[in-house]
This record gives sequence, structure tokens and C-alpha cells, in this order.
Amino acid sequence: MGDVARDESQEERADRNLAELLQELRVAGLGVQVLFGFLLSLPFTNRFTQLSPGQRNLYLGTIVLAAVATALLLGPVAYHRLVFRQGQKERLVRAANIMAITGLGTVGLAVSAAVLLVTDYVSGGLTAALITAFVTILFAGLWFVFPLAHRR
Repeated sequence: MGDVARDESQEERADRNLAELLQELRVAGLGVQVLFGFLLSLPFTNRFTQLSPGQRNLYLGTIVLAAVATALLLGPVAYHRLVFRQGQKERLVRAANIMAITGLGTVGLAVSAAVLLVTDYVSGGLTAALITAFVTILFAGLWFVFPLAHRR
């Protein structure tokens, strides 16, 4: 049932939308924080020195993507704290929605880049390319193409 069919005021709708969004961000935020933490620990392992220069550059790109995703997914929480009780809930919900969607896209890219890094290290070549393509298409399909195709 869409927002239009609900018997709620504009303020109640904004409250509900914000609560739903913040709950979704808790789930997504935890996932990206685990990935980011894992990536931050990699340079301190013995095998990190065995990465090729290309793999090191891929690692740097992956960690930047994870950091950007973390910022985007936690951004709505900071925004909410800074405008709390300022009568800006509608603006907050709109901005948080944009940050969340962009953050999810960035998480998908970060995970795909991490998969490429690991698969390239383990086997390289066509195997790494195929596995990474599959993962990237899976994220894009489930997170964006499928939902957008089923919008009203």
C-alpha cells in the first residue's frame, strides 16, 4: 500500500518514512562497516606485501569506495542529529533518501571491487572477471533494476 492510500497526516508520514529509512540504514551501515573494517586490517597482514602494484591500486580504490559508502549511509544519522527538532523532517527524509540510495550503490561497487581484488589474487584472469561481473550484475539487478522495474 502506497503513501497516498494511508490515513495519516503529512507529519505522520514523514515520521514513518524517517523511522523506516533509519531502520534500513542500520542494516546497510553494519554491512559496510564490517567490509570497511576488514579492508582497513588488510595492509597489516603478511600477504599484503605479495599484492601486485595493480592489486594495490585496486585495494586503494576499494577502500575509498567503502569509506564513501560509510559516509553516505551514516550521513542521514548525522543530519538527523543536527536538525533534530528544527522542523526539517521532510527535507531530512528527502536528503536521507538520496544519501541512502547513493550509499547502497557505492556499497555494491565496494563489494564488487573487493571481490575483484580477492579473486584476482586467488586465481586472476577470466575467472576473476567472470565472478566479479556476476557479483556486480547481481547487486545491480537486485538493488536497482528489479525494484525500479516494479515501481508504480
